[in-house]
Amino acid sequence: MGITRFPMIYLDNNATTRPDPEVISAMSEMLTDCWHNPSSIHRPGQRAKGRVEMARRQVADLIGAQPAEIIFTSGGTESINAAIRGACLRGLEQGRDTVISTAVEHHAVSALCEAMARRHGMTLLNAPLDEFGVVDARAVEALIDDRTALVAIQWANNETGAIHPIERIACVCRERDVLCYSDATQWIGKMPTDVRRVPVDMLTLSGHKFHGPKGAGALYLRKNIHLAPLFYGSQERSRRGGTENTSGCVGLGVASAVARAWMADPGNPERVAELRDRFERAILERIPGARVNGPTAPGARLWNTSNIAFPDAEAEILLLTMSEKGLCASGGSACSSGSISVSPVLTAMGLSERRAGGSVRFSLSKHTTDAEIDQAIRIVQECHERTCASAPASRG
Repeated sequence: MGITRFPMIYLDNNATTRPDPEVISAMSEMLTDCWHNPSSIHRPGQRAKGRVEMARRQVADLIGAQPAEIIFTSGGTESINAAIRGACLRGLEQGRDTVISTAVEHHAVSALCEAMARRHGMTLLNAPLDEFGVVDARAVEALIDDRTALVAIQWANNETGAIHPIERIACVCRERDVLCYSDATQWIGKMPTDVRRVPVDMLTLSGHKFHGPKGAGALYLRKNIHLAPLFYGSQERSRRGGTENTSGCVGLGVASAVARAWMADPGNPERVAELRDRFERAILERIPGARVNGPTAPGARLWNTSNIAFPDAEAEILLLTMSEKGLCASGGSACSSGSISVSPVLTAMGLSERRAGGSVRFSLSKHTTDAEIDQAIRIVQECHERTCASAPASRG
């Protein structure tokens, strides 16, 4: 007897996104016709260099930066390490040994901050959060003193989509002469960004979060800020050694240009936000006791993200059951999806272990359709009823 196949409905776009056709085409050209080393002086090498520099301008245009402020990396994690390590070591040289962050950061940020505390004697302070997991800018300001080396706070949360007040925090840091870094991995490519208006000193982005390639990211480092590199070498103006991943850089650049053009029409994000809201309303109506984790006020979270707690359910079982029906979602951060532990982001927000353990993240993209949302609603309801019916009596 054959296995029943269902059309895939992909609602796990905060984990990774499908590359745009323009990205695939540009990368294919680089791999077949323009594969030369951009550090070479011959004409093919200089042609490759020109394509990399064009990509640098495209990434810079996406965030309102200057091309010289963009450092190409292998992705978000490397960019995070370069920014935080470099800022902490710089701070220690200046007699500053404190990092201010939050308890809802991506693991790449939180684990690194904890490592800097253990290995270099730095003090890590987590700013308080409200009930929706959003940091209080005034509390951050109150924590800053002359020992503060860095304020490291994400722009938007990868699990709930909650948006933090980065503009206000960055302005406070500028006034207090403290470096401000933001992990903008979930923000960039989804929301308009202008670092001329929001004075962060550093931010990180990753191409595969907005329909670009995996293995290609960037660190924005504001002009006149100098950090020790993770990798020494002559490339990237000696700020990131290693032969450039030319196809990845170009793919990231094209994805940046496509995202910028898509966001230029406010109706595009609004359409997906309406789909997300319709999905949530239907789930909350059809499944008594289901609740949204995170802020629900207009503009308080990313337009594509919905984190829902399901009563009397275990996220892992629900996810597997939905996957059998062709619906892809996540229990939280993709980097911890192989673990059955409860999300530290949700528990930091004050959720009980039971509620956090029954929570699922659905993240839409610009490709999500009305028909897919209609089908996703039916699948979620059916799978929740099925898993609850087969659950032990002790779980209700």
